[in-house]
Amino acid sequence: MSTLALINARLVNEGRIVDADVLIRGERIERVGAGALPPGAAVVDLAGKHLLPGLIDDQVHCREPGLTHKATLATESLAAICGGVTSFLDMPNTRPPTADRALLAAKRAIAAATCYANYGFYLGATNDNLEEIKAVGPDDACGIKVFMGASTGNMLVDDPGTLEEIFAGAHLPIATHCEDSPLIWENERRFRERYGDNVPIEAHPLIRSAEACYKSSSLAVDLARRHGTRLHVLHLSTARELDLFEAGPIAGKRITAEVCAHHLWFEQSSYATLGAKIKCNPAIKTAADREALRAAVRDGVIDVIATDHAPHTLEEKARPYFESPSGLPLVQHSLLMLLEQHRDGLFSLEQIVEKTAHNPAVLFGIVDRGFVREGHYADLVAVDLGGTTRVDAAQVRYKCGWSPLEGTEFHAAVDLTVQNGAIVYREGAPTGVRAAQALKFRGRE
Repeated sequence: MSTLALINARLVNEGRIVDADVLIRGERIERVGAGALPPGAAVVDLAGKHLLPGLIDDQVHCREPGLTHKATLATESLAAICGGVTSFLDMPNTRPPTADRALLAAKRAIAAATCYANYGFYLGATNDNLEEIKAVGPDDACGIKVFMGASTGNMLVDDPGTLEEIFAGAHLPIATHCEDSPLIWENERRFRERYGDNVPIEAHPLIRSAEACYKSSSLAVDLARRHGTRLHVLHLSTARELDLFEAGPIAGKRITAEVCAHHLWFEQSSYATLGAKIKCNPAIKTAADREALRAAVRDGVIDVIATDHAPHTLEEKARPYFESPSGLPLVQHSLLMLLEQHRDGLFSLEQIVEKTAHNPAVLFGIVDRGFVREGHYADLVAVDLGGTTRVDAAQVRYKCGWSPLEGTEFHAAVDLTVQNGAIVYREGAPTGVRAAQALKFRGRE
């Protein structure tokens, strides 16, 4: 059994920053703190760099199966570990949609053979798969994804009776995409009347409006309260929606909220330079919305920070407004984005770790991950807050080959990623080691 010692680290974990060594034996952490090193241990001197638990991204779209010209589980998980994301939860809107347990098993088989990061998968809700939703358990999926807004194929759940039954009958956490489709369709109609098919990208946050978000989010919260459902509302984008959620630690919460890195980074003026590269659903909105979301992270109203990593090709993004798909690739750079905002005084390192590692593990009942604890799996990332990382096309690991952050110079660098006790990324490059495992979920009643 291999032994790895990470020494002279500044450990950021469970609300504290302390000097510590971490001894890893096999795939688990044996000791946190000083002590004699066993003979033959491989030693990495972090020389004061900060050591964090590996990030758990609870919302990614790896596009496999069926959309592999954009991305695959292999390519996007490799990008993830290069950015310190050691675990991810993948969304079901693939082709075909992951809407039954057989398709979940097929996805897990692909991941077992190809993934570089630990993986889990959502079951997608539809208007007609209620029996699958009732039957699925933590051995099958991390949660139930409900698109309460415009989506692709059969993934839009818009029947009120079906929504009631899903919220009443699900045994796993429900994660919702909340936008009201009728409001969006009416906004599209009005803009088509004015512009035809040449709607400017700046109209996107007006079409996928704050009103459409709030109407859907408030419905989801009402359903969850009436049925006692464990609800996680994904990618909040407006200040108004924050009134639906309570501040405080995640323990005991049955209704939780997420924000994505791009809604904390970009705001409405960014469309002028980036155009459809930052077209996403829900839309990036005003600077005031962004500031409210940042404050909600600090105040404990927002529980989780994720990416909604959703790659498309540049050719697809270059199409006219109604044909250009929504989504942007972020999983390689989300930690660097947050560290830059830490440098700017927006978030503490302890808050970043809580929202990207601790809370996702607690929320989804992920077994023995998300914390630097003795006995837990050794998923860790070391970052150099004195380093630099410039994003360019050559640095990007996504299959789509681009990032909306190209040209950005971050004042930090990911130095080392350890996954299940193995070094998988070091000093700017993946090591080629594939140490990923299927995540295990204990459920959270």
